Amino acid sequence: MTVRSLDILDLANLSRYRRAILPLYSARILTRGNPLGAMALLSYLNPRGFIYTAITSENGDSLMGQVIMNGDETSARLTFLAPSENINGLTLPLLDHLTIQAGEWGAFHLLAEVDENSSAFRSLRNAGFAMYAWQRAWKLPKLEKPAEESSWREAEESDWPAIQSLHGQIIPALIQPVDSLPKQASGLVCRPDGNLQAYVAVNRGPEGVWIQPLVTPEAGCGPEQLAGLSGWGDRPVYVCVRSYQAWLETALEDMGAEAGPRQAVMVRRLAKAVKEPLAVSVMEKALVKAKPAAPVSRVENEK
Repeated sequence: MTVRSLDILDLANLSRYRRAILPLYSARILTRGNPLGAMALLSYLNPRGFIYTAITSENGDSLMGQVIMNGDETSARLTFLAPSENINGLTLPLLDHLTIQAGEWGAFHLLAEVDENSSAFRSLRNAGFAMYAWQRAWKLPKLEKPAEESSWREAEESDWPAIQSLHGQIIPALIQPVDSLPKQASGLVCRPDGNLQAYVAVNRGPEGVWIQPLVTPEAGCGPEQLAGLSGWGDRPVYVCVRSYQAWLETALEDMGAEAGPRQAVMVRRLAKAVKEPLAVSVMEKALVKAKPAAPVSRVENEK
């Protein structure tokens, strides 16, 4: 069995995989379309981008997979596996290969999203992935005309402390390192009475708009306002509801939103923080009156 990176000679043979992919990164698929489209394939060969595609083959069967990492995140993501019918004994070596690549980029985690009833769910478990939440993408209905008034606006730097506080209130503490905020203010905020009550991260692409909300149940910032915002154009708008905000599903159903399949959100940890004492010479100890040096943190790859 061999596992290698995508080569330009492979491009001619990949068109047959386009209808047989298993998506593992819903936001990217729904906003940018099929990852095996002609334009997307060219970007895979860019050595400067944090996007890597590999192929494994044995006895005439082959399986392709991809990992990607955004510059402002500490987690990498599996994008897809293809063809889906070959998710079998080829899967584990390919996932291990992609995991190594993510680790070389400095990612702390590798994420994947997959239908709970998919055979790939078991393959990911066998490869060391654990489920930390479930999610469902809801497609918002088209409104006849945009809302005339809305409390939503573009996020500004001054909103960031309140956004971080909201993130800490809603996201369970154990998964905050995985389900983290971007490094700078982006997206939309809702301040109906001057106080920030909701925030949504927005991922726009040619095929659609993906919205990841942080909204408290008592907030006066419902999803019906998001459906009426101008600026989406004719693109479909999807609201991603995670298990820790399941109450949003009732509101979305009431407004006529279309529910997608339930998916397991899975993570494989790649690195951990380790405390290590700093070595201090006898002379340095004397200069600081023999006080011990403060510990420093480093990141150590797990074997």
